[in-house]
Amino acid sequence: MKKNLLAIAVGAALASPMMMSGVALADGPKVYGKVNVSLENMNYDPAPASPNNDDEWELQSNASRLGVKGDFDLDVADLKAVYKAEFEISVDDGDKGGQTFSQRNIYGGFQGGFGTLIAGKFDTPTKKAQMDVDQFNDLDGDIKNIAAGENRVSNIIQYSTPKLADLVTLNVAFIPNEDSDDFDNDGENENGLADSTSISLTMEQDAFYAAVSRDTDIQDDLIVDGTGLPVSVLDITRLAAGLNMDVFEVGALYQIAEESEGDGEENSYVVSGAFKIDRVKLKAQYGMVDGDQTDNEGTQYAFGADYKLAKNSKVYAYFNELTYEDGTTGDEEEERTLGVGMEHKF
Repeated sequence: MKKNLLAIAVGAALASPMMMSGVALADGPKVYGKVNVSLENMNYDPAPASPNNDDEWELQSNASRLGVKGDFDLDVADLKAVYKAEFEISVDDGDKGGQTFSQRNIYGGFQGGFGTLIAGKFDTPTKKAQMDVDQFNDLDGDIKNIAAGENRVSNIIQYSTPKLADLVTLNVAFIPNEDSDDFDNDGENENGLADSTSISLTMEQDAFYAAVSRDTDIQDDLIVDGTGLPVSVLDITRLAAGLNMDVFEVGALYQIAEESEGDGEENSYVVSGAFKIDRVKLKAQYGMVDGDQTDNEGTQYAFGADYKLAKNSKVYAYFNELTYEDGTTGDEEEERTLGVGMEHKF
């Protein structure tokens, strides 16, 4: 069904130049996407299955995607209808969990002088609050290995204000979980209007950006400090800030994630930086997470280089090392990735 819907939407967008006037074309649907493919050598210590399975080569499709988005004017109060239908595609083997297309951000809504109201399935305000800190987004160096809260959720409704004073935007989202089960172990069924919430305040001024966000009762897992509850439900507070200049970039993120009805709690830290020389961008990132109850730790560092071929095209190489340490036994699990790849946006 998803495959048919996407084909119809793409076909409509491609046909629109022949069917619409010049004015209507500006408001018509836009087909867009990204192909990001990398060849990677993965090294594990200890091996995940057997001593002979500690090193392998993989071709990865790093959240490659295809989508349709747009808006059009309505006949009421200067309102616009807004929509997006975005699907992940697997460039490496054409299979994403048994599907050709898997749902990413999909929504419909309204936009006007009051702000924007959308509903569907999409990234929470807390996930978006990482801003530009993550230099290795969608690769093995992604901050999701260090910080909980990188969630795309279903049944989410979000209101975003216009940019206030040309500086600050408030995003408020709530999620009716449509479930009669007591997933957060508080003794009450989850069948309300706002069983989970995600709120952020973002600020952008020239090269500077910053964000603060708060998730409440979000279904997610702690990275290193889970206490074994049947379903993990978290409260998350995230702070992020950085500078994105023509020549260099710096960013930092701090986060506290704790079980809503349990004792698990962890702190996450990420710092990143990049330096641009003509077409080359050199970048590096470090992150760590430590658990309160278990004393388990995770550390991650990555560095790499991008070479810009055109405005929307690049090739890149990177190295990432991710280590988790058991606070009780001192045992470690390490995963090292060395990769080269290409990214084309359209």
